[in-house]
Amino acid sequence: VQLQASGGGLVQFGGSLRLSCAASGFALANSAIGWFRQAPGKEREWVSSIGRSGGYTYYADSVKGRFTISRDNAKNTWYLQMNSLKPEDTAVYYCAAGRRIILSTIRMRGAYDHWGQGTQVTVSS
Repeated sequence: VQLQASGGGLVQFGGSLRLSCAASGFALANSAIGWFRQAPGKEREWVSSIGRSGGYTYYADSVKGRFTISRDNAKNTWYLQMNSLKPEDTAVYYCAAGRRIILSTIRMRGAYDHWGQGTQVTVSS
């Protein structure tokens, strides 16, 4: 099982980036998936998740209205479109997937079985 995150980079305040996470070794369609991020000196925090069918999406208040999560089960890939980026969005972003996630656990790191290696997002002011 492997998750490969990509798409990070350096962007100016107000700019956009799209992160991708490609999964191999398991069928993505059976898993809920999400994104977390970790800024220097801080705990890893939940950003967004999407249900197995893609019909339900969830966002942290700090990114709601600016970020959009989506998935393409046929490509075993999911995405995080990030718009109106702010310096406080600077962090390493991690993708994650889990088969037994329910609504009450969707924000919990321990609920996810598989993790990507992380991709750095830096927003300059």
